[in-house]
Amino acid sequence: MNIRFTNARLINPETGTDDIGDLGVVDGKIAEPTADAEVIDCAGKCLAPGIIDIGVKVCEPGERHKESYRSAGLAAAAGGVTTMVTRPDTAPAIDSPEVLEFVRRRANEAAPVNVLVMAALTKGREGREMTEIGFLQDAGAVAFTDCDHVISDTKAYSRALTYARSLGALVIAHIQEPNLSKGAAVTSGKFASLRGLPAVSAMAERMGLDRDIALIEMTGVRYHADQITTARALPALERAKANGLDITAGVSIHHLTLNELDVADYRTFFKVKPPLRSESDRLAVIDALANGTIDLISSMHTPQDEESKRLPFEEAASGAVAMETLLPAAMRLIHNDYMDLPTLWRALSLAPAKRLGLDAGRLAVGAPADLVLFDPDAPFIMDRFKLHSKSKNTPFDGARMQGKVHATYVAGRPVFERD
Repeated sequence: MNIRFTNARLINPETGTDDIGDLGVVDGKIAEPTADAEVIDCAGKCLAPGIIDIGVKVCEPGERHKESYRSAGLAAAAGGVTTMVTRPDTAPAIDSPEVLEFVRRRANEAAPVNVLVMAALTKGREGREMTEIGFLQDAGAVAFTDCDHVISDTKAYSRALTYARSLGALVIAHIQEPNLSKGAAVTSGKFASLRGLPAVSAMAERMGLDRDIALIEMTGVRYHADQITTARALPALERAKANGLDITAGVSIHHLTLNELDVADYRTFFKVKPPLRSESDRLAVIDALANGTIDLISSMHTPQDEESKRLPFEEAASGAVAMETLLPAAMRLIHNDYMDLPTLWRALSLAPAKRLGLDAGRLAVGAPADLVLFDPDAPFIMDRFKLHSKSKNTPFDGARMQGKVHATYVAGRPVFERD
């Protein structure tokens, strides 16, 4: 395999550059371009490292009707995602080496993109007894998380973090005070009151983060907060980083591009967890992403079928599919001049790769040729029924968007090409 991409707008998050140039690929790795290579003319489109998406839910085992590794992999490829990092909130939970091995085998058989698997931190994600972290690491788990099941037993949590620290394991946590946030559907405020919906204060996120920061300081664990979505949580995150704690944080694309008013008249496709925030929170989080306080963006891809969404807002399931809409939604941050493309790709690709210890997310010679070719300005109207995911619960249905993926490459091999 010897390829030369020519006339490409190269987006390099490692160097912070956005320049027209050529890129070579030899045997699945980025290399210096050669004269005898197969030429792919990019016609001025952007060529960037493939997106690394931490926190994807694939509903195998247990709910294949919502999403399978095959459908999720196709959605990822169509969205420019070259590595999915999947969550363990399946049925049963991925909390044993046997289940993890089944999932990894299925993923490798069915998905055209790279798949890395996270395992549960506690058995059954019940927050009581820690899983066999060492055995799960040996079986291939790249991180440990109970997803949106926040561990309320602080002693059990501290023991799990201490053990994870002894093995160098990365722990990923959902930041909410569990009692305050229980049963909440929206964020507290005037809008929630007008709609008569059960709400949670933005302070619940700050309280959850404060507790976890204390535990990080106590245990020394490698830690990642899956979603920071409020302005109130940012000072605590900044202090923790300044104090040298091994902490990073992410934010979902929905909290960067939507706010609480998008729920409008009880539109359940906009019900996510944590709930959408105020516009001031959204802008604060964008600023934190741009300056590096928040490290990375994830889709938080959560498939739900029609039966679980077509319910009264309080009863409807939380979550939205997002891998295919991740790139065009992220282009809203570019077109509104919140940041440039290298900064955005630092959050979409380079930072997730660094946190997971992957030699990816870069356009350097020797790095994997996991690439996405896209047009950041191409307009279209989102049609949820054209998505590759089995579930169609996207909040962007019918939205005018910009940014189309033209091709996705994994190890230099095309896994998606737009007709």
